[in-house]
Amino acid sequence: MAGKFEVYEDKSGGYRFRLKAGNGEVIASSESYKTKASALNGVESVKKNASSDVVDLTEES
Repeated sequence: MAGKFEVYEDKSGGYRFRLKAGNGEVIASSESYKTKASALNGVESVKKNASSDVVDLTEES
C-alpha cells in the first residue's frame, strides 16, 4: 500500500498536512497554514523536493 498525504484543519482553525506511510504511520507533518490552498502548496513542494540529496550534518570533518 502506498503512502498518502492528508490535509486537515487543526484545532486553531489553520490547515496542516501529514504524510502517512503505507502502514498508516505518520512519517512527516507540517506547520500550520492560514489557508487550505497554502497547505496544498506545501504538499506540492514536498513532492517536488522529495528527490533532493540528503545532507548528513552529523558527519565529522
